Amino acid sequence: MLIGLLSDSHSNAARLRNAVALLIGRGAEALVHCGDIEAAGHVSILSGAGLPAYLAAGNMDRNAAVLAREAGRCGVNFAADFIEAPIGDGEHLVALHGDNEHLLCELVEGGQFPYVIHGHTHRTSDIKYGSTRVICPGALAHPRKPKHPTAALLDTEADTVEFLKIL
Repeated sequence: MLIGLLSDSHSNAARLRNAVALLIGRGAEALVHCGDIEAAGHVSILSGAGLPAYLAAGNMDRNAAVLAREAGRCGVNFAADFIEAPIGDGEHLVALHGDNEHLLCELVEGGQFPYVIHGHTHRTSDIKYGSTRVICPGALAHPRKPKHPTAALLDTEADTVEFLKIL
């Protein structure tokens, strides 16, 4: 399954739209946003893709109740802490923002999920811990490493991730 991974859009609607369009063009079958979307109105950008969409709140998503209402209205799966997304064969990935290091470590060390997806660092990363692969797609706004906005495309069948430059 091809999963589009996004994070830290920080109210930048144009970049979020560009990233969603690129991921759809590359064959994404679902979208996962790891938080700091900030603007409740931008949840509709995820739902507008016509794919299953998942959103975990980030530390800059100050009003999770408003995000939850908008997500419910738009048909986007939402959670304030972490969210699971099906990846086939009865397995799920888990996504969270990553600012709660205790929760992040708990999910990684638990070994329950083949993929733990997070944001917050604004840095792309792909690290294997035992049987768990921990991926950060980078950031759509204020990227740190690399210095340009990124998203990622996870192929769960091939067990590969590709980091994509977003314009």
